[in-house]
Amino acid sequence: MGPNQTVTASQLELPTLSDGGYEGAGIGVHTPLKQPAGDQVLDVDNRTYNALLRGLRCLGERGFALLTGRWRTLHHITASPRKIGDIVKAALVLTHFEHGRLT
Repeated sequence: MGPNQTVTASQLELPTLSDGGYEGAGIGVHTPLKQPAGDQVLDVDNRTYNALLRGLRCLGERGFALLTGRWRTLHHITASPRKIGDIVKAALVLTHFEHGRLT
């Protein structure tokens, strides 16, 4: 990969955590398991999977909310996807510095 090429999560074999709206999106996209029809309930392993998925997703959602709440420019950005990544990285570094996580 060259310095200007974008690498996707699937190319790096990283999982993508998503909500139920992305069910069937493909390999590597993890969505919550649905409740079975009728009076049946998910077994404990599937309920645990859903709880872990929600717990991990909430960390990403919280981070995104922190960045978009602090940096208004991220609300209506129209740059290319490659540049958006660089802008978000810069916002993350500045936010870490602002919160005393970097010195």
